[in-house]
Amino acid sequence: MRVVVSIVRFAFATAVVSSPMRAQGVPDQILTGGKIFTADSARPWAEAIAIRGDRIVAVGRTAAITKLAGSKTKRIALGGRVVVPGFNDAHDHSGTSDVGTSFVTSSDPWADPRFKQIFDSLEAIAARVKPGTWITGTVGPAFIDDQTARRGALDRAAPNNPVMLTLFTGHGVFFNGAALALLDLGDKPADPLGGRYEYERGTLTGYMEEYAGSSAIRTLFSRQRDDIVAASFRRYANDGLAMGITSATDMADALTAIKTSRVLAATPLPIRLRVVPFPFTTSAGRAMTEWRTVPARLAPATIVSGVKYILDGTPVERLELLRRPYADKSGWYGRANFPPDTIRAILKEALAGNQQTMLHITGDSLVKFVVSAMQQLAPDSVWRKKRLRIEHGDGIAPDLQPLVARLGIVVVVNPTHFAAGEIVKKRLEPAVAAGYYPLKSLLARGIVVAIGSDGARSPFINVMLATQHPFNHGEAISREQAVRAYTWGSAYAEFAEKEKGALSPGMLADLAVLSQDIFTVPADKLPATTSVLTLVGGTVVYDAKVLVAKP
Repeated sequence: MRVVVSIVRFAFATAVVSSPMRAQGVPDQILTGGKIFTADSARPWAEAIAIRGDRIVAVGRTAAITKLAGSKTKRIALGGRVVVPGFNDAHDHSGTSDVGTSFVTSSDPWADPRFKQIFDSLEAIAARVKPGTWITGTVGPAFIDDQTARRGALDRAAPNNPVMLTLFTGHGVFFNGAALALLDLGDKPADPLGGRYEYERGTLTGYMEEYAGSSAIRTLFSRQRDDIVAASFRRYANDGLAMGITSATDMADALTAIKTSRVLAATPLPIRLRVVPFPFTTSAGRAMTEWRTVPARLAPATIVSGVKYILDGTPVERLELLRRPYADKSGWYGRANFPPDTIRAILKEALAGNQQTMLHITGDSLVKFVVSAMQQLAPDSVWRKKRLRIEHGDGIAPDLQPLVARLGIVVVVNPTHFAAGEIVKKRLEPAVAAGYYPLKSLLARGIVVAIGSDGARSPFINVMLATQHPFNHGEAISREQAVRAYTWGSAYAEFAEKEKGALSPGMLADLAVLSQDIFTVPADKLPATTSVLTLVGGTVVYDAKVLVAKP
């Protein structure tokens, strides 16, 4: 990988004091002597920051901010440490925990084990766990292509245990016979809209794609006790705070609406969590009523808003819809999960309603269809107010980017995906691969980019991948651009850019003090970064006890 090191122009803004501070008195706390990246394009760098209540009241030079302090102001000396706005994970999946016994074959998140390796692991685990214990793991595309890796073989490996093996993309899952029996699907379930059950000679093979598999997984996870799910949410929040993540958007596809709302209402979290309803489907169509009775606020920092649909898969399982055929499957272009009329109906609902619409789209053919349909349904000016989101946007080809920009579509990019390059290059024709995983070109078009994990949660791994871009070095961006996308861009992506995402007067005091300077350290050192102090609304929610606060 090429190492891209940012050259930071360390220019500090003068102190900016807001009128509310003058009216309300001295700040409650000040952080001084740091290297503060504000993500505010007007004044991106500062040395110090003043906070009163849950808001920032001033940023600027240490000397100016120190003069604002009173006898009761808490003072934190940063000692030159870097401070950034709290990271905002624009696309993640929370609220799940391991079921039964889980195993991995490699530390590589894109590992592609052959069936023999999986079979041997299942046999070994089944021999030592109690009958009836779930065994779960992750597999890759080699498992899909091996037609022997289905229900019968899984039954032989673990005859007395239910087995669930999930594709690392999340767009397919394999079950053995014991698991299928527990899922209460019946012998011949009909395909739900947007999903598919694989059959062989009229019998379920255990492989399910898209909405069929997602629904089965949701059934399994929703059966967990509330206290187990609550503990998972708390662990998710606390782990994020230790990495400087103060906000996250949860694509709520792992649990039923009832389970999600009940647990989160009883489990106030220290992180700002946006829960995005995910309508499931049946053979009759979209199930639209499940989330309608869920309140818009479940806890002080947990809200419910928006709606998400998965319109296609990924190239890994050859389910994203392309304009050119797959390089390794003659004549196959992938497929859309929904027919054109359903996609148009979703877009009409986006126009008529007040909920932001988020569309998982990776294939260039589907991007073209959606932007063309949007232009037919309403003027660009109307769509720009809606901030429709494309989740992932891996296949927004160069010729489609001007249309995406004109429509005001926000693109949520997941740098973790860039590391799947070898698999993707096998799937795509060179002409398609050349424009795949855009990032720098999106920003150059004026498209607002937000960053979400959808994989490795560490912002610092994702910043490293965004600034190196191992799939296409020409699409790499600077570290400042990456952090701004991860903070201000993600706030914009949820209509919250006037509240958070930048460290400037009047904004929420959500910030992280980092263990090292992410703007200058060698790229390969970025993943080792942590937060040493994380604030949400001015309250310390994570403290590694590195900094000393003085009254």
